[in-house]
Amino acid sequence: MMMDPLQKRRLGRTATEVTALGFGGAPIGGFRASIAEEEAQALLDAAWDGGVRFFDTSPFYGYGRSELRVGHALRQRPRQDYVLSTKIGRVMHAQRPGEERPGGMRDNGLPGFLPVFDYSYDGVMRSLEQSCLRLGISRIDVLLIHDIDFWSIGDRAVLEDRFRTAMEGGYRALHELRAAGVIGAIGCGLNEADMCLRFARAGDFDCMLLAGRYTLLEQGALSEFMPYCATRGMSVIIGGPYNSGILAGHVKDGASYDYAAAPPGVVAKARSIEAVCRRHDVPLPVAALQFPLAHPVVCSVIPGALSRGEVAQNIAHLRHTVPAALWSDLKSEGLLEHAAPVPD
Repeated sequence: MMMDPLQKRRLGRTATEVTALGFGGAPIGGFRASIAEEEAQALLDAAWDGGVRFFDTSPFYGYGRSELRVGHALRQRPRQDYVLSTKIGRVMHAQRPGEERPGGMRDNGLPGFLPVFDYSYDGVMRSLEQSCLRLGISRIDVLLIHDIDFWSIGDRAVLEDRFRTAMEGGYRALHELRAAGVIGAIGCGLNEADMCLRFARAGDFDCMLLAGRYTLLEQGALSEFMPYCATRGMSVIIGGPYNSGILAGHVKDGASYDYAAAPPGVVAKARSIEAVCRRHDVPLPVAALQFPLAHPVVCSVIPGALSRGEVAQNIAHLRHTVPAALWSDLKSEGLLEHAAPVPD
């Protein structure tokens, strides 16, 4: 069995269709590595030339750099030919003379701009306006509430405050923008299935972008979140299908998992999965990229890329034939949830 990366899948109950393989715009923001402008444009062109028509970005990725780069590549294309998603939750402002950068800011982002959290009604409106200006594109197809989860915040009280602000203010703005046809779909971009489920129950969303929590390595989202999406007609976009790197190639000690060195137990499980893949002559990243797309609520998987070569690899991974016996062996060896849908 192999998959078609260019297959169009409907986004929730909307009329919008996205390609099964999308493009995740976080790496070209520069957080993982510094990418030259020419290479960033070349890899975006490679994604387009390969048939990818769904592009996801955020003001947070590179503090504006990702949106600038995605916009430069896409605004030269016919607007009706692609689907564009970005996020709200951080409003950017120019760094004032003498103003210090807050602690925890990442390197390689766009210099001179600082993010400020704002999930209010006005914050959403301002964030959308800023995104359109950076992108140079006046219409956003999908707008997502970004990073309201414990993994990102690390403080329960702050998490609760931001959730409340988002649902009382930001969500109201999103709902109005969708009703007016300014944006096509609304959702959340989060790192936890439980928070995706909480938002899904609290509002009328079209989709959820879940990063790293429904992968070949872990399927915790399978128990409650994914079935709830099915009952509501919501789609799930899968970010981080390689779990930030551990599933992207040969599994090494200290491989990246959730953007940190993977603990020994995670490395051991990844190596066991890799061993099964090797028995069937299937590269680990092939199985990692194809697996999430088998779930009926998943409309797209959006790996990032640092080079044109990685873009080409992602496209090739979905076209690689995978025998059904691989999935059976993973389940029989307890490495994959028995209830998880697999390609057939």
